[in-house]
Amino acid sequence: MQTDHYIPIVRSEFERLKKLAEDSIAQIAREAFFAKLGPNDNSIAVIVKHMAGNMKSRWTDFLTTDGEKPDRQRDFEFIIKDSDTRETLLEAWEEGWSVFFATLSSLDASDLGKTVLIRGEGLSVIQAINRQLAHYAYHVGQIILLAKHFANEQWQSLSIPIGQSEEFNKRSEKYSK
Repeated sequence: MQTDHYIPIVRSEFERLKKLAEDSIAQIAREAFFAKLGPNDNSIAVIVKHMAGNMKSRWTDFLTTDGEKPDRQRDFEFIIKDSDTRETLLEAWEEGWSVFFATLSSLDASDLGKTVLIRGEGLSVIQAINRQLAHYAYHVGQIILLAKHFANEQWQSLSIPIGQSEEFNKRSEKYSK
């Protein structure tokens, strides 16, 4: 793969993850956003709060400062306060993604071999982006699982619904000819 293709390709993957999470969140009731499966588990609200905090920290001044900013209070990302509403957390989510996408858009192929720091560890820009892609995919998977659980019978599949693979493949074959 040529490096000048990497950023648009990886951006598309991040956009897909963001949409999957948002389409999942849209399917759940307000109370399910804060619900946990067990006492030591995270709610969708906590995952959203954590991802927003991570994005703001990692992607602000990405090329010039450590990705773990001194003012980030990571442990508090896992605590829901009374002031944390669905609206405020989703606003923070949007802000985090905005910081991330703005930074990603500012990069070009010549930046990809540069070294950035995350918690004092030097990583190439590609390594740092790939690490975050895996991190965000992990959490988006959690959001989908929780949303699917709480939506129960009302869940609308985000991909090919069970039992419809054959029909999907037939439609795909038709369009590929």
